[in-house]
Amino acid sequence: MYTDPISDFLTRVRNAMMAGHKVVEIPASKIKKEITKILFEQGYILNYKFEGQDQPQGTIKIALKYDKVTKEPAIRKIKRASTPGLRQYAGSKELPRVLNGLGVAIISTSKGVMTDKQARQENVGGEVLCFVY
Repeated sequence: MYTDPISDFLTRVRNAMMAGHKVVEIPASKIKKEITKILFEQGYILNYKFEGQDQPQGTIKIALKYDKVTKEPAIRKIKRASTPGLRQYAGSKELPRVLNGLGVAIISTSKGVMTDKQARQENVGGEVLCFVY
């Protein structure tokens, strides 16, 4: 039993990339599925697949992305911002910029999970889940 499933998700992805794995398997939840979709749309992972939809939980299989020449992972750093003990909230005007716009902050808003850029366009704030670059 773990108290922070999002942190567990990020740690599994980080550990798999550091070990050079091609695929990582993670227990699924709605918010993890949304984070996975954002990582795919932003080009940080090759592909993903949701398995076991008929089961209560199911799994997410993520194909990790690496540079073809240097074998460096596409995700340089993936870091949790808000934790169960200390939630980090930001309004639409104070949303963080990761590496001056080169990275992505994933935000949980009232309109769903989205990137910091999308949240600025929608003019909504919310809980800052993690930073990816």
